[in-house]
Amino acid sequence: MSLDPAGWDALRLSLLVGVVATLLALPLAIWVAWLLARRDFWGKSILNAAVHLPLVLPPVVTGYLLLIAFGRTGPAGIFLEQTFGLVLAFRWTGAVLAAIVMGFPLMVRAIRLAIEAVDPKIEAAARTLGAPPVAVFATITLPLILPGILAGGVMGFAKAIGEFGATITFVANIPGQTQTLPSAIYALLQVPGGENAAIALVLWACVLALGAVVLSEWLARRVAKRIAGT
Repeated sequence: MSLDPAGWDALRLSLLVGVVATLLALPLAIWVAWLLARRDFWGKSILNAAVHLPLVLPPVVTGYLLLIAFGRTGPAGIFLEQTFGLVLAFRWTGAVLAAIVMGFPLMVRAIRLAIEAVDPKIEAAARTLGAPPVAVFATITLPLILPGILAGGVMGFAKAIGEFGATITFVANIPGQTQTLPSAIYALLQVPGGENAAIALVLWACVLALGAVVLSEWLARRVAKRIAGT
């Protein structure tokens, strides 16, 4: 599975995008999942639909919408560049944003299911004993939903590693700058003789995905044993 320098660049960038996207999206995913699982409010169905919209939209459409909103001439893009000096379009940071948007629904879904599996009476009992809501969540809910958070994190990371349509539309396919594993595989398949290099990248992608799942299962078992007190 030897790679040329361009292949290693694509592998490193994919790992960077996957890790950064997962770390940035996870706290927001936990909060949104908790809102959808534990709160009733006006617009809940709209929020739920908006969260899951990237799952039903063609990825290219999602990427184009990101380009309109966060491109250098888009309203959000202009604000970020003028305020923070942050440029997203055709940069690796834009690949992170695309990965967050595409993986966020999977993360929210996994975490929401974990929260809904926790008996609300346990949380209510803690509140009746005088524990503030933040303490209840941090000391009771959060430990119980850790397996769901891990599952959501792994799914978000895997989606970030494999994301192609939205990424290539928003940040293009620039070697060494925005070319991730899927983009590199696509590029290699378009040129004669690129099949062997593409196969090597495919194998690396499989190793990363399998490694993430195995790590998630191992961590989930450890968390479950810790919760059970064994």
